[in-house]
Amino acid sequence: MREVRVVPPDPDWVDAFRREAAQIANALGIQVHALHHIGSTAIHGIYAKPIIDILLLVEDQDALDQRTSAMEALGYETMGEYGIPGRRYFRKLTEMGVHTHHVHAFLAGSKDAVRHLAFRDYMNAHADVSRAYSDLKLQLSRMHPYDMNAYMDGKDPFIKEHEALALAWWNNKGMT
Repeated sequence: MREVRVVPPDPDWVDAFRREAAQIANALGIQVHALHHIGSTAIHGIYAKPIIDILLLVEDQDALDQRTSAMEALGYETMGEYGIPGRRYFRKLTEMGVHTHHVHAFLAGSKDAVRHLAFRDYMNAHADVSRAYSDLKLQLSRMHPYDMNAYMDGKDPFIKEHEALALAWWNNKGMT
């Protein structure tokens, strides 16, 4: 059973994203429309699982599918849609099976891509909400230290509520 490990914010997370994004961009070349740091390690000052989540935006998923070997050469496991239609999901693990990076690839401008960016930016613009999220993550990790599903299920209502608020906030700001 995988441990639910939530750690204090680490200023190196931003640099870890930049290093990995540069490698992905180099490996995939013109397939990359944009790379964004998303997930909890992209939210300022909150506790998080120490996994760098990357949003990879592409213009053509078929072309990306033909380049999965480039991701595998970087140490990623190709997971297909992995439960989200339209997504291409890649994960990188250490030899001990510890997750270090997750790449979520979507078509540029897709609803899922916007959802991830809106949530990240909303959380960074609303410190009170991000603190509440951080507190929830800590509480859940203590309640379910070896039950990742219970941890994820516990976060789900909060994420859904604030994702809806984030999308409204995003649209009111006229962001795309």
